Amino acid sequence: MDNLDYGIIGNCRSAALISKTGSIDWCCLPEFDSPSVFAKLLDENIGGSFEIRVDDSYEITQKYERYTNILITSFKSGEDHFEIHDFMPRYRKLDGSHHAPPELIRYFKLISGKPSFSVLYDPRLEYAMGKTETFIKKDFIASLTYDVKFDTVFLYTSFDQESIVNSVEVELLQDEYMLMGYNEKLLLPTTERAYLDLQNTKVYWLNWTDLTPTYKKFNDEISRSALTLKLLSYDKTGAVLAAATTSLPETIGEVRNWDYRFCWIRDASMVIKVVSELGHKNVARRYLQFIIDLIPDKAEKLQIMYGIN
Repeated sequence: MDNLDYGIIGNCRSAALISKTGSIDWCCLPEFDSPSVFAKLLDENIGGSFEIRVDDSYEITQKYERYTNILITSFKSGEDHFEIHDFMPRYRKLDGSHHAPPELIRYFKLISGKPSFSVLYDPRLEYAMGKTETFIKKDFIASLTYDVKFDTVFLYTSFDQESIVNSVEVELLQDEYMLMGYNEKLLLPTTERAYLDLQNTKVYWLNWTDLTPTYKKFNDEISRSALTLKLLSYDKTGAVLAAATTSLPETIGEVRNWDYRFCWIRDASMVIKVVSELGHKNVARRYLQFIIDLIPDKAEKLQIMYGIN
């Protein structure tokens, strides 16, 4: 890839990278270290992506919803204007546990006019090592592969399914949604439920950021860094990932193309130190428990890195 300028969304279970034009070029489900669903980041030809295509008259801008891990991509052409709010749901349930399903939601918000666009929905499961077939079902679009091992993802949407699968131009006349999940949904999504997930996720991140002190200098940069570090903490074990990606060269043309979806003990410890100093002690407690679980015997030596599980 010539351009590695990406936004990131995630929910402490998995993550996705989104280009400046709103294309999801990297996503693994159901976990951070699972095989990829979209991997255009690594191979433009066969990697797979989830793209929003508009004509050249549209001006495209991008920003985060302030103090959250919700990414907003804005498309504007004259009076025609819409936004895509991309996020992975994460919020606290009534019993105190966190709801963080293996899914991402694209909420299409109509601002004005009658904007039009087409969608390229092209999942390539299992690192695109085999053929992925996509079928339209009654309530969802199913994509599956048998070649490497059996795997599936499901796309639910308020748009016409035929138009999405065939990349036919659609006109946005009201708010719409797309939800891609690793599991089939027991309760069918709706635009209203997608909006509720958006608001609940927004509240979760705002509450989390509220624990971070306010600084006179570089406050936005510090908050954004803290949010990203939190996003890369694995909720199931407390491990902290070095990155959400694999196989990107440390230097273009060289051979150091590591999988960084592991927990490096030294690097993660520095992350924990920073996040703790920003007021988020629970992240540190979870990480320390992760270390304790790794070495129940005092005589056992630490490795330099471990899998996040």
